[in-house]
Amino acid sequence: MIQSLPLFHRIAGEPVIVLGDGEAAEAKRRLVERAGGLVVGESVPARLAFVALDAPEAAAKRLKAQGVLVNVVDRPELCDFTVPSILDRSPVLVAIGTGGASAGLAKALRLRLERILPEKLGLLATALFNARGILRQRWPDAGDRRRALDAALGEGGAADPLRDDALHRLGHWLGHGHDHAEPAGVTEIRLRSADPEDLTLREARLLGSADVLAHEAGVPDAILDRARADARRVILEAGEIPEAAGLTVVLRAG
Repeated sequence: MIQSLPLFHRIAGEPVIVLGDGEAAEAKRRLVERAGGLVVGESVPARLAFVALDAPEAAAKRLKAQGVLVNVVDRPELCDFTVPSILDRSPVLVAIGTGGASAGLAKALRLRLERILPEKLGLLATALFNARGILRQRWPDAGDRRRALDAALGEGGAADPLRDDALHRLGHWLGHGHDHAEPAGVTEIRLRSADPEDLTLREARLLGSADVLAHEAGVPDAILDRARADARRVILEAGEIPEAAGLTVVLRAG
């Protein structure tokens, strides 16, 4: 079970309270302004607040009583939300959080990912946004469209986002190419262990693409969490085979 729900909160043009002086408070002001927010004091109504005070308890309690979500610097037990380390490939943002356990670890992971994710990743995202009409025309069914995109954007696919030439290849794919997508129907996966790392690449891809996830009662949550959050879930009796709806993945406990 995850301890926090990761969200991207749009604050452009919105007031955000920042309390405190010194480097920690200034860093929060820069973060708010970088996202287009308006830094204000406690007297201005707002939905979010950053508190960087030596004794933050009273201010945090006061703001929370007003319904404000509060982040307290270096005090995760007082936080309603924590601030991740951000890798910026706008409009693609990768946020790495540790629930306040270690900002240093989050930064180290971000720096490692900086070397992996191409600088033009944001341009690829924008191109995909602009191509929505073409994609809907070619694949009118939402499930077919999603599976085609999964295949194109997957490892080694026509528009693999980790390739430096992904933007060029996407244009070719939209104009001429067709990637092999997982067909609709029932696919069965018999688990070899309770460890999701033991899934093959294809099995992991199927889980991430499934419209319906049908599973026996003994399948662990760590495996089920690899599926799309919006995939329909069905619990099966042992040996039962469901009717296909789009791409249906059946997980057997092994």
